Amino acid sequence: MKHDFMSHELHLPELTFRGMLLGVLITIIFTASNVYLGLKVGLTFSSSIPAAVISMAILRFFKDSNVLENNMVQTQASAAGTLSAVIFVLPGLLMLGYWQGFPYGETLLLCACGGCLGVLFTIPLRRAMVVNSDLPYPEGRAAAEILKVGSQNHGDSAKQSASGMKEIVSGGIFAGIISLFTNGFHYLAGEMSFWFGIGRGVTQFPLGFSTALLGAGFLIGISSGIAILVGMIIAWGGFVPYLTNILPMGDAKSVESFAMAVWKEKVRFIGAGCIGIAAIWTLITLAKPIVEGMKMSVQNMKMSGEERATHRMDTDMKPSTIAIVFSLILVGLIICFYSFVSAVDISPALMWTLVICGIVIALCIGFFVAAACGYMAGLIGTSASPISGIGILGIIISSLVVFAIASANDLFATEAGVKFATAMALFMTSVVVCIAAISNDNLQDLKTGQLVGATPWKQQVALLIGSIAGAIAIAPVLNLLYEAYGFTGALPRPEMDPSAALSAPQATLMTTIAQGIFSSNLDWNYILIGVGIGVIGIIVNLVLKSTTATLSLPPLAIGMGIYLPPSLEMPLVIGSLMSYFVGKYLVKRAKERSGELADADVEQCNRRGVLFASGMIVGESLIGVIIAVIIVISVTSGGGEDPLSMVGKDFANTAEWLGLGVFILTIAYFVNLVLSTKFNREEALEIQRINEEEHK
Repeated sequence: MKHDFMSHELHLPELTFRGMLLGVLITIIFTASNVYLGLKVGLTFSSSIPAAVISMAILRFFKDSNVLENNMVQTQASAAGTLSAVIFVLPGLLMLGYWQGFPYGETLLLCACGGCLGVLFTIPLRRAMVVNSDLPYPEGRAAAEILKVGSQNHGDSAKQSASGMKEIVSGGIFAGIISLFTNGFHYLAGEMSFWFGIGRGVTQFPLGFSTALLGAGFLIGISSGIAILVGMIIAWGGFVPYLTNILPMGDAKSVESFAMAVWKEKVRFIGAGCIGIAAIWTLITLAKPIVEGMKMSVQNMKMSGEERATHRMDTDMKPSTIAIVFSLILVGLIICFYSFVSAVDISPALMWTLVICGIVIALCIGFFVAAACGYMAGLIGTSASPISGIGILGIIISSLVVFAIASANDLFATEAGVKFATAMALFMTSVVVCIAAISNDNLQDLKTGQLVGATPWKQQVALLIGSIAGAIAIAPVLNLLYEAYGFTGALPRPEMDPSAALSAPQATLMTTIAQGIFSSNLDWNYILIGVGIGVIGIIVNLVLKSTTATLSLPPLAIGMGIYLPPSLEMPLVIGSLMSYFVGKYLVKRAKERSGELADADVEQCNRRGVLFASGMIVGESLIGVIIAVIIVISVTSGGGEDPLSMVGKDFANTAEWLGLGVFILTIAYFVNLVLSTKFNREEALEIQRINEEEHK
């Protein structure tokens, strides 16, 4: 039986118990994956589309399942890909030495309250930014089309849904096995570098063999990949060899370790300056549409019930329900901030001043970033939205507010006071980042819902549930990964290998910026050089966009190229180049084999690649979490730090070459998988019809 999913009178299972349960399970799994990936390389992946495919594959076995129920599952699970952005700030409290682990209650409350605020703040923006705007919402539309095409439980649609699940699972198993042999058994190395002397200095040509990052590179596209490569060249082709030539080696044991120290202590701040100015520029360019969108929202909220459309698809959560949820969030934030501040010996007046200021800053900045991130998601998609840049602005504003309060109350008289003030700024910023991340995702989900006929208030409830489920999972996963690997600058045990620690790049950056503001010892010269490079990048990007139809060079990605560890960037660059050249070949081949359906043919092939790449990201990330569990069990029971290792240190050189060989084979297999996609005429006609409708 066919349904008109846009009908006001539609009565189908939408927000169901089984859907919520499935959504919670997917949320927890993807949250764990995203936390691991984010701490390793500073990137997270959007979980909406993989969640939609998994939901369709599982709910197909229930006769009364439908596209609306599947949409609710992906809406809920998408919180996993975004709420985990809190890791861009929170590990800084351990690097600072303020926390020795992640307190479950405080971490849970912080993430849950921040995530739920992100949902509430976007409710008044829905009509303006989703219903009454022409923003493209690329990922929201993509998720909607996957849900539409795969929603039927018969014929070709059922086959396509099963095929999509097969690609994600096979990608996950493939990457998971390689990750086990790399990070568990150590038969394969995860990276190798070739070092070159330049005068008295040195630089390197890095190679990284992460299948997850290869998949992420395939998804981010050629513009971001080239921009990251430009950043790498600036860092390792320019500043590192220059600085290693002019600076004294000091206590460094080798020129290689000296070069890495120069990059960490000097060059990374150039990347920080570039990221900061790029984020500010992004917000400046969006200032006008943000203000216009907020004006429209206020006008909509002032309308009477009769003036508003009463259609099922235009019903948000009731104002009374919003008020109750907001009150609960406020209570949660008060408990959360009070718990954090009361651990320090300060006067009750100062304590409550900091609690109130922390909440007010979180609410004020939070609503602004909700509007900003909503527009960014609508314009360029959730994955490409610079949440870490929002975090940088958040930490600067939070640090300046805390600095003013601390200065007026002589908190800087002691080292403990300085550490507490820095920690307080990071804690406040964590709430802002949660709000930014969820609002960034929420409007994208509401656009998907609008296209498939969902009820907005039910989606908003699903996202609240997803935010809470993600928050429940984050603290244990963070503690697990910290105990197993440690973070750069924060190791749980003194005998651990610092080189094996998770880099947590954004958290390191946020902590450094906060410490620099409070201690006044930050070397601003390198940050200012980065600002200059960012300005040049912005100008070059503007010129490219105005003179060409397709070329761009995102300045934020240039900054990330300077800032991230080079062995982690290379697979991203290779993945993006692979996506570009494979896409070029697919277009040429499609014109020959499918004629007027060439665009739909290319889309079929690319979809297979996207699903397999998503599977690789999930597979490697989950194996990383599982290995972390095994390491923690081993260490706590008196065993070694590397319980799965089957080779000694003398195997390292062989492991590097084996890792390179497997990585090359992975690229070949991935390319062949995409190119070998068979042309399905019926599916192509459906894709063409949908694209034509959207174009109209």
